[in-house]
Amino acid sequence: MAVFAGYTAGWALLRRRTGRPWPAPSDPWELVLTATAAFRLSRLIGKATVTRPLRAPFTRVDRVGAPAEFNETPREEPGRKTMGELISCPFCLSVWAVATFAGSRAVWPRATRTAAEALTALTISDALQFGYSELSQRAER
Repeated sequence: MAVFAGYTAGWALLRRRTGRPWPAPSDPWELVLTATAAFRLSRLIGKATVTRPLRAPFTRVDRVGAPAEFNETPREEPGRKTMGELISCPFCLSVWAVATFAGSRAVWPRATRTAAEALTALTISDALQFGYSELSQRAER
């Protein structure tokens, strides 16, 4: 909790040092964009096979999960369990992802929106991949 409080305070301090005003309240589209981007970022960090090297020091693979994902559990070694729980849990990571998007939006609004749009496009692309695979399998049956 203290680390998270320090992290969010760091964003507020950075915003203050840049002299930027607080951004206007988000419209519903901005909230959907941020939520979708946070969802994708947390899955990318916490589950994706491509980011396994980031999690490897803190987790072990239990089994293959959803396509291009692993299901992992934290290592039991001292100092690794807490980080393993955080880095392998998309729900836990999404809190940090939303805080990152909120903080970066206050400091770099255009760059943050671009990143959020890219992650949202990736989420839609993934959904299309799943849909295409399902339709292809149905057509073959």
